[in-house]
Amino acid sequence: MDKLTYKAMAAHVPAPGQAPDWAWFLHAIPALALLASTPQDPYYHAEGDVWIHTRMVIEALMRGPDYIDGSDEERLILFYAALLHDIAKPATTVIDPDSGRIGQPGHSKRGAIDARILCWHAGVPFAVREHICRIITVHQLPFFALAGNKNGQSAEFLIRKLSHELDLRLLSAMAQADMEGRWYEKKDDCLVDIELFREMARDEGCYGTPKTFADPHTRLSYMRGAGIAPDFTHHQNPGSRVTVMSGLPASGKNHWVAANRARLPVVSIDDAREELGLRHGANEGAVAHRAVDFAKEMLREKAPFVWNTTHLSAQMRKKTLDLLFAYDAEVELVYLEQPPQVIFKRNTQRDTSLPNKAIERMLFKWEVPLPTEAHIVSYLS
Repeated sequence: MDKLTYKAMAAHVPAPGQAPDWAWFLHAIPALALLASTPQDPYYHAEGDVWIHTRMVIEALMRGPDYIDGSDEERLILFYAALLHDIAKPATTVIDPDSGRIGQPGHSKRGAIDARILCWHAGVPFAVREHICRIITVHQLPFFALAGNKNGQSAEFLIRKLSHELDLRLLSAMAQADMEGRWYEKKDDCLVDIELFREMARDEGCYGTPKTFADPHTRLSYMRGAGIAPDFTHHQNPGSRVTVMSGLPASGKNHWVAANRARLPVVSIDDAREELGLRHGANEGAVAHRAVDFAKEMLREKAPFVWNTTHLSAQMRKKTLDLLFAYDAEVELVYLEQPPQVIFKRNTQRDTSLPNKAIERMLFKWEVPLPTEAHIVSYLS
């Protein structure tokens, strides 16, 4: 099979009123073929398997005004978000042995990672790819956002936060198509909730644009749960100015730090591992402990420094960021990325105990930082 490319993906985005070339998509993205043999809970999806649902979603999407009136880039984002929104259902399907109920827990989050890997290999531009992936991650949220979420976050909070991560117009269009593209007895109620989600976003002034905050620290404090108003500046206590690196191995983090933060102390997992004489994967607890102790010394002194490691998953970054913010640090998160051929070639040429096969496994934990994770988030791809 020919390698999937962004040029081919863009060329096959159907114009409004044009039928998608389903055969081409099944050939170009073999994982889609598994959707036809993946069942769904008939209560929520009486239409049948995942592939039937996916096609119905795309057909509904293409009838909508956001697709018809959208730019070429917006159509591409919407189309591939819809095509890939349930790509992880085959891998996440579970059937209860007693009730026979079918579920696909975590399919949105896993689907975003699968889509990221596919689009990275295809050369999809970073901003376009991440917009697709962010929509997939939260594509169901407008169904129930008005009730808040299990973490006690209100609809108002979710809308304000999401407006800094993606375009709520496109998310709403995707959610509406996802609901219209199924047979479900409460579909009409859900469609009303999606429209109310739109109205709340309009009332908040962030339907198609990020919610306005007084400054970056106020925005970050709000996103991290402070009960404050977006329009009023939230006091920032003095602390370290920390640059946190993120990116796959061999993406150029060390080079960037040497070129841009050369005079600053560096907290490095690789350095800690080398100091302890350990290989990748050996006694990682001791390695992390050594790095954290050094970081705490800098934080207590309110000294500027760099934290340089992969920080590949949201969970990994959260541990670091929670520590930094507990010490009132001002954080710039710098994410670096290279094409796959560059990553794997560089890694084979480095003096490292990390093989390319290990990097391939790391991809399944690959979550690109969101703009809401730090005071400043810079993307260098």
